[in-house]
Parts: sequence; structure tokens; C-alpha cells
Amino acid sequence: MIILYGIFFLFGFYLFGLAFTLESWNGPVFVAGILSVCIAFILMVHRPSTASYMDKNGPA
Repeated sequence: MIILYGIFFLFGFYLFGLAFTLESWNGPVFVAGILSVCIAFILMVHRPSTASYMDKNGPA
């Protein structure tokens, strides 16, 4: 899953840079970059952690 977060994060920064080179549609591309970075952060923060898994199921 961490690869997916990295892909969203890096793709968002790619869209940030791409937005400044476009003649048109630079606004929506920039917003798409912001949303991509936000999705990466949200997925990373809301993933189940090992500690919560251990609390529910006990030690391995």
C-alpha cells in the first residue's frame, strides 16, 4: 500500500509542475494535483496500524 501512497503523492507533484507549463486548463490540472496529494495523505493516515491490529487480535 505504501507504493500506492507514493504514486499518488509523486503524481500530485508532477501535476503541480505540469500546471504551470500549460496554456489552458492549468487551473483544473493544479487542483487535480492538490487532490492527488490530499488523497495520498488521507490514505496514509487512515490505514490500520499494527498497534490497533494487535489490540483487537492479541499478540501473534
